Amino acid sequence: MKRLQIFILSFLFTVSLGWFTSISSKAIQPTAPLLTGMGTHHHTIKTKSPLAQRYFDQGLVLAYGFNHAEAARSFRQAIKLDPNCAMCNWGLAYVLGPNINAKMEDDAVPESYAAIKRAVKLSGNSTKSEQAYINALAKRYTDKPLEDRSQLDLAYAEAMKQVTQQLPNDLDAATIYAEALMDTMPWDYWTQEGEPKPEAQKVIDTLESIMEQSPDHPGANHLYIHAVEAVKPQQAISAADRLGKLVPGSGHLVHMPSHIYIRVGRYHDAAVANQKAIAVDNNYITQCHAQGVYPLAYMPHNHHFLWFAATMEGNRKLATEAAKNVAAMVDPQMMREPGMGTLQHFSVVPFFTMIRFGQWDKILATRQPEADLKYPTGVWHYARGLAFNAQGEIVKAQQELEALDLLADDPELEKVTIWDLNTTPDILRIADEVLTGEIAAQEGKNLRAIAHLRQAVNLEDALNYNEPADWSIPVRQYLGAALLKAKHYDAAEKVYREDLAIYPDNGWSLYGLSESLQAQNKNVEAKDVQQKFALAWQYADVQLTASKF
Repeated sequence: MKRLQIFILSFLFTVSLGWFTSISSKAIQPTAPLLTGMGTHHHTIKTKSPLAQRYFDQGLVLAYGFNHAEAARSFRQAIKLDPNCAMCNWGLAYVLGPNINAKMEDDAVPESYAAIKRAVKLSGNSTKSEQAYINALAKRYTDKPLEDRSQLDLAYAEAMKQVTQQLPNDLDAATIYAEALMDTMPWDYWTQEGEPKPEAQKVIDTLESIMEQSPDHPGANHLYIHAVEAVKPQQAISAADRLGKLVPGSGHLVHMPSHIYIRVGRYHDAAVANQKAIAVDNNYITQCHAQGVYPLAYMPHNHHFLWFAATMEGNRKLATEAAKNVAAMVDPQMMREPGMGTLQHFSVVPFFTMIRFGQWDKILATRQPEADLKYPTGVWHYARGLAFNAQGEIVKAQQELEALDLLADDPELEKVTIWDLNTTPDILRIADEVLTGEIAAQEGKNLRAIAHLRQAVNLEDALNYNEPADWSIPVRQYLGAALLKAKHYDAAEKVYREDLAIYPDNGWSLYGLSESLQAQNKNVEAKDVQQKFALAWQYADVQLTASKF
């Protein structure tokens, strides 16, 4: 999710132009609520106010759930209740700092620096463990914004390592140490060969040790999922199964298991997790009227995840509803701002839903996006091209392809990116190859179709990792169908098995694999795959006749 970090940076620039109130705003802060469903996690601090202790615990859990703005509000409330509480000031400084999804805001510097200075001043009467926390965090901040915080972040991580050595039984210290290490290398934990980098291995070892001692630690389970999801998601299945139940009032923590579930083929579990997370967040927003990063980035992310999971299990109704909700959360003006290409990508999710389920008439009845929105317009042409092609109107399909060609090569679009990981032309070039291949297949030019679809697979494989994937309808499902049509049954089998290695147990490729096996008279294997397909498709509301519509 390095993409989320860059997206949030762009968002914060927009904040500076007046869109939203940042978490460090000097505006009047309403009294923080005591939220329900925050779990049982507790970290004892020295305070004369039991209520301040409750707000501290809530703030820490909210921080573990990446709702830093609400966490800051809780810590501010704790300070109001007990101005002499050193750790309450530590908590405020902690959540105003950088995290794996966002660098530190410049306007957070004065408040965070003042908070940690107060904590240091008040720590004379604190416990030794609290002094260790506070002195370590003091190494993270200066009184002025810095372009390059890397040395401060490294110093803080090293200081937290020393805290864990001083407090070997303090699992919050260990969790925050692991997080501090992750902050020094956000979303860059693995080598190209699929091995954890040395510092990432320390993170993994630390988090695994915490979970061995306290399996229900919300922060450790959350961070562990992020540490391993890209390369070794199977390692975090148990963490995912636990985390969704630990803090039922934290939408992001309820959502987090789906990061693992979609990587291991548990699409229905991913859908259910996001339905629950959406309900939690809707309730939270209704009560707290939250603004900023959380509703802009984290909440649409849940709907997007739900959509992808629903498409993979063949649930058209649920996917359509989720797609509508993703698009509805996009601000039509903000998505035109620099760095906000991700919002444009959210806006076209309904097109990909109609494509996924072959709703050709519905596509052709959809009006063109506004002319200045070139990426959505390109996706619109792609969808129309597939629709015309499916209906046998090849000339019209070719016309849509020509319009798509121009947009895929438009240099202006290179600056319009998705999470700053992939450019929108990256997506449109895949669309161009798929549409070219599908038109060729409709014309009976099987070898040409296969060649273009193989090129589309190559382009898809070259995309940077994201979840859900930025190209969300696996091209191998098109290629497999083209190979079956050309009677290249063994090649089709290979392609479907490749897709199932990437997207385990997805019904689309299980169906295609079964077809390819039957065509080769591998009937025993085909029967086994058919049984897997029946299980994968149990929540579907569409019937397949191929691995794609």
